[in-house]
Order: sequence, then C-alpha cells, then structure tokens
Amino acid sequence: MKKFPIKIKAFGKQALLIEWPQKVDTNILADILRFERKLGGKLKNVETVPSYNSLTVIWLKDDIDTEALSKEIYGYYDEPDNETERPKNYLWKLPVCYDPGFGPDLKTVAGYLQMTIEQLIEAHTSHEYTVYGIGFLPGFMYLGGLPENLKVPRRPEPRLKVTKGSVGLAGEQTGIYPQESPGGWQIIGNCPIPIFNAKAKEPCLVSVGDKIKFESITKAEYDLHKIEGEVGIFNPEKIALHG
Repeated sequence: MKKFPIKIKAFGKQALLIEWPQKVDTNILADILRFERKLGGKLKNVETVPSYNSLTVIWLKDDIDTEALSKEIYGYYDEPDNETERPKNYLWKLPVCYDPGFGPDLKTVAGYLQMTIEQLIEAHTSHEYTVYGIGFLPGFMYLGGLPENLKVPRRPEPRLKVTKGSVGLAGEQTGIYPQESPGGWQIIGNCPIPIFNAKAKEPCLVSVGDKIKFESITKAEYDLHKIEGEVGIFNPEKIALHG
C-alpha cells in the first residue's frame, strides 16, 4: 500500500494529531485506516479518530511526552506493513425521499446547478460516496466523492433546526443529519432509517472507509421504512467491498 509524508503535532495535553497531505483521496484514507489498525496493536489506553487527512490519537490516562511519542509513531509508520488481512468495508444502500416537503432547498439547489429537480435526484443517486469521517454529531457521516456538477455552497444563513434524517449538500460533501440539529447544509431530502443508536452495541451503522449509495423512494415508501426503522426491523442492503 502506498505511503505518504506525514506530520505529527501536539493536540492538547493528551493527544497527537497525525496529518497526511491535504487533499481528498481514497488512497490517503486507506493509509490512515491501515495505520490506525497498526497503532491499535502498538499503543495501549488510546482512542483514535480518523478523518479525511488526519488521525487523532488520544491518551486516556496521563499527559504525554509529545516529542518522544512522535518519534515512536514516526518509527511505526516507517516499519514494513505486515498486515495480511484488512477488515471488510461495505457499500450501504440507503433510501432517501426527495419529496419537496423533505427537501426545502431542493428547488434552489436545482436552479443553482442549472438542473431540473429530476436531474438533481438522478445525479445524487447515481454515485457512490466514501465515508471519510464521522463527527460533528454522533453518527454524522462526511461523505466525499461528490461530482463537480453537484457542488453547491452552504446556505448563507444556517437553520436553527434541521430535521433528523435530512440529506444535505455542502461544498464537496453530502451527508445525513442523524439527529435534529442546527445546520447550514442545503437540504434536498430525508433518509427514514436511523444512522445512529446510542443503545446499540455498535452505535453507528457505518464505518469510516465504507461507501454509501442513495436510492430514491416515494413518500409512501418513506412512511413504511420510517416505521420499520423505528421498530428496528429495517435492514439496509450492504455489499462487501473488495480490495
């Protein structure tokens, strides 16, 4: 697997931030996840948080010696990679209703992109998006891989309340609000199934490195899936990714 020049810096008293080149690249993400797994076998009492171009390493006990630990981590990164089997990632197919009642910005976004609403929906559902990070809200997926013809700016004024399940666009990303929250993304639809459940053994449905493909559904299908999601009987389709 390709390696990259990395930089390590202090991130408070109990964390280090490992940085990769600042660009959106699936090869960089794969390297971040590979190194996260390696550090999991090397370091104890730590939590790690991967994102587009970085890996945050948080020590759960004592303050850290930044210089000594940075040197140690650089050494781990330069070691040969002996990983023989990587954990599986999945392609998740998630339903989205693009009814205007769920997409308050649908018409505005279509106009900005010089598309019809039907063309916008077709464009948004025809791509697979990579989960580059999970944060901001528990279970909020930052989905990269948005094609050029779908890139729109954030709203000039954020909303004080964005409905749970709202599907939005912002810059080079798309994503789903896993709970009600303020937010400035352009909302074009709603996903009826819960992405995050704090009571579950694995609270977040997806993992960094997974892929998402949206599938357009009707309002009637949305209502059905909403009920199925609330009682826990809806199982979204997932396909194992290879390589």
